[in-house]
This record gives sequence, C-alpha cells and structure tokens, in this order.
Amino acid sequence: MTNQIQQEKRTPVFTMVICCAFYFILGFITWANGSLIPFAKKAFDLDSDLQAFLVTFASYIAYFFLAIPSSWMLKKIGFHNGLVLSVVVLGVGSLLFIPAAEKSSYILFLTAIFVQGSGMALLQTAVNPYLSIIGPIESAAQRIAIAGFCNKAAGMIAPIVLGSLLLKGANAAEARLAQAASEVEKQTILNELLDQLHVPYIALAIMLALFAIGLKFVSLPEVNMEEEEVSEKVMNPSKKTIFSFPHLFLGSLAIFFCVAVEVMAGDIIGTYARELGTVPQVFRDNATAFTLGFMLVGYLIGIITIPRFISQQAALRVCTSVGILFTLLSVFTTGVISFWFVALLGLANSLLWPAIFPLGIKGLGKFTKTGSAIMIMGIAGGAIWPLVYGYMKDELHIDFQHAFLYAMIPAYSYIVYFAVSGHKVKSRG
Repeated sequence: MTNQIQQEKRTPVFTMVICCAFYFILGFITWANGSLIPFAKKAFDLDSDLQAFLVTFASYIAYFFLAIPSSWMLKKIGFHNGLVLSVVVLGVGSLLFIPAAEKSSYILFLTAIFVQGSGMALLQTAVNPYLSIIGPIESAAQRIAIAGFCNKAAGMIAPIVLGSLLLKGANAAEARLAQAASEVEKQTILNELLDQLHVPYIALAIMLALFAIGLKFVSLPEVNMEEEEVSEKVMNPSKKTIFSFPHLFLGSLAIFFCVAVEVMAGDIIGTYARELGTVPQVFRDNATAFTLGFMLVGYLIGIITIPRFISQQAALRVCTSVGILFTLLSVFTTGVISFWFVALLGLANSLLWPAIFPLGIKGLGKFTKTGSAIMIMGIAGGAIWPLVYGYMKDELHIDFQHAFLYAMIPAYSYIVYFAVSGHKVKSRG
C-alpha cells in the first residue's frame, strides 16, 4: 500500500467532506426527477405516464453509455480534473432547460436531463470507488452511508423546493387548462407554466459554476487505484482481465435492480399516489421527500451499526427482506396506508447501494476503476424499470398496484441472491 493511500486512510475527514458535497449535488439533481415527472406531464401536455417516465429514462440511461468513457477520461485527466469537469457538465445541462422552456420542446427538455445525467455519470464513476478505498473495505458501506445521508438530504430538499416552485403552478394551470376556450389560450397557459423553469435552473447553473471554480483551486489528492493493495488470490496470474471477476458483473446487475427499486419508490411514488386517489395533494406534491426521509433514517441506522453490530452482507439481506414485505403490504392495502408503505420502501432501500457497491468491487485491485464504471452502468435500472412499470400500467392495462408488485418483487429477489451467494462467485480461471 502506498504512503499516499495510508495517509488518506489515517485522515480522510477533508476528503469525506468533499465527497459528501458531491453526493449532495448528486442527490439534488437526481431526485428532482420526482417533481419533474408530474410537471412534464402537465407542462408538455403528455398523453400518458409512460411518456412522462422518459424523464427518469433520460437521466439514468446516461450512466449506461457514459460510465466506461468516464473511467477512461479519469485515467487521462485525473480524479481532480474529472470532478471539476463533471460539475461543469451539470451546469451546462441546467442551462439547457431554458431553451427547452422557450421552445416548448419536450425533446430538448429530455436532452437537458440527459446532459445532467452525463455529468453525474462522470461524478459517480470517480466518487464511489474513492469512498470505498479511503478506508478498510469492511467499513466501506458505513462511509457510503454517511455520504448517502447527504445525498438523500438533498433529495428531500429538491422535491420540496421544486414542488413549491413548479408543481403548485402546475396544479393551478391544470384547472385553467380545463377551462381553456381555444388551442391558443391553452398554449399560452402551457408557456407560462414552462417559464417557471427559468429561475430554479438559472440559479442552479450559477451555483454549480461557482462550485466548479472553487473546486479547481482546492487541494485534493489524486488516488492511484492501480497501486491498491490486493490479496494473493487477486494477484493470481490467471486474473489478467476484468472478466476474471464474475462477482463484479453480478454486482452490476444488483446495482441495476437496486436503483430500479429506489426510483420506483422515490420518483414513481407521486404517480402512485395520484392513482390511489384518496391521498392528500400535499402528499402527492412532496411524495419523493417522504421516501427519502425514510432513507435518511436507514442511513443513520447503517452509520451506527455497520460494521460494529452487523456486516454489510447481513444488512443487505435484511433490507431486501423488508423491501419485499413493504411491497406486499403496499399492494394489498389502499389509500394513505398504501402510500406510507411505498414511502417506507425508502427505509428498506437505504442500505442496498452502500452494501452492494463495495461487495461488487472487492478484490479488483488494478481493475477497480474499470470495475467501478461497470458497476455504475447498472444505474441504468433507474431508466428501464419505470418504463416497464408504465408499460404494464398504461399499455397492458394492469392495475397500477399489481404492476408495482410485478416490477418490485423480481428486483428484490435478485438482490437477495446477490446478498446470499452472488457476491461470493469467483472465477475458476
């Protein structure tokens, strides 16, 4: 182990603060989708929830296409410059919302979200492995939980802020649209609604620009992951490629389903609440914040208990079991009670990512950067799974609660497999 890494592990406080700041940014932009989905459906006059779920698709599919290129880019320009560039890309994506609003273009709106997703892919590819290696791998879930607390705190703030700025206006516009006497009047109302995007996203772009400038002049040590200490088993000459580590690819699929259930509980809950019908409007507008509030509770539990009282593997098994239970209870109840069980999935989902990620990249040694990128590609689950749910609900006309059940149970079931035995699978080579 290099002296640099040893120093990082002795004094990780400053690095943790920087990483937590990035997780806050990631959380705010990621979980803004919870408000953007219902806003987009109203502002762009979309016909179905399936069309509105393209918001999450545009955000999360960027990880699939950009994770590996992000890994290559980090090797070329370094960890520090990569972080600065990621913030700049996020700022550019934020500014693209302005012409999207001016032109009333849903395609440009989705493009802005995709650009933001590209910046987040670069940021995630850098930050996640860094958090995993600045201390013992056995406590990586605890460190990711601390950063995740900041992520979900920002996620709680985002729907509340955007809900107050966007959704209240959207709710009022919906009533006006119903009374619109002509197509011109209807388009005028929609344009006024889209104009509400200007203030929050110009402000976000300015804050990101200032953060990028400050970050450029912050002293942040580079990490050479290829010099990480590895076990004799990993040093086996037969393990010469990334494909020598099957647990990595099983872990990436676990991340796919992990993000899938997170997005279903966090972003789709507003649509789910509307379908329930009897849920108060304030719950619908701030639905994502309730889910993330329970995720914060879960992170606190993880910070306190891992690895002191429970291993990250055991925590993963417990959380997936609780997720299956809450899913069943949400489907077989109605009204506000069903809503609360969906929100409680935030508690079940809280420790999935912190436990899966370090298990997936454990023992990769010099392949850690590439392995991290492969794990990050799994975030595409957040792009695919809402569309699967929307297709079942809108196109196959399956009851929305049963469609929710059919989407969630297979995802949790695979994570159970990875928690029990998938992370132990090793190459025979």
